Amino acid sequence: MNKKVMCFGTFDLLHVGHLDYFKQAKEYGDYLIVVIARDKTKELEQEKKDVAFCEHERLQLISSIKIVDEAVLGYPEDHFKIIEEKKPDIIFLGYDHPKIEESLKEKFNIEILRGKPYKTHHHKSSIIREKILR
Repeated sequence: MNKKVMCFGTFDLLHVGHLDYFKQAKEYGDYLIVVIARDKTKELEQEKKDVAFCEHERLQLISSIKIVDEAVLGYPEDHFKIIEEKKPDIIFLGYDHPKIEESLKEKFNIEILRGKPYKTHHHKSSIIREKILR
């Protein structure tokens, strides 16, 4: 097969839904690259709230997961630069990444796949964050 798969996310409050996302992505290739959103990127997106762990802590957590072959930080001002650098064969998006798909199709001639949700009524960062704050 010899294919590189790239997936993206913040991965704050790491949970089994994230692990399932990585497993789904890895089914399509031999080498899984996980791109972690930068703290600055999260500040630029008005719909995102504060993260519990800084980008370097999240990078360390994701790097320690066996199924992940490479974990990298994205670029805050240019979301596409990491794709140009790593040259994946497949981009694997989460079920909750609707906005980026069209711009990826416009910019790259690359296979784009989408993951299936994993028990979103329990294993979703926003729900976990809400439970913690209660």
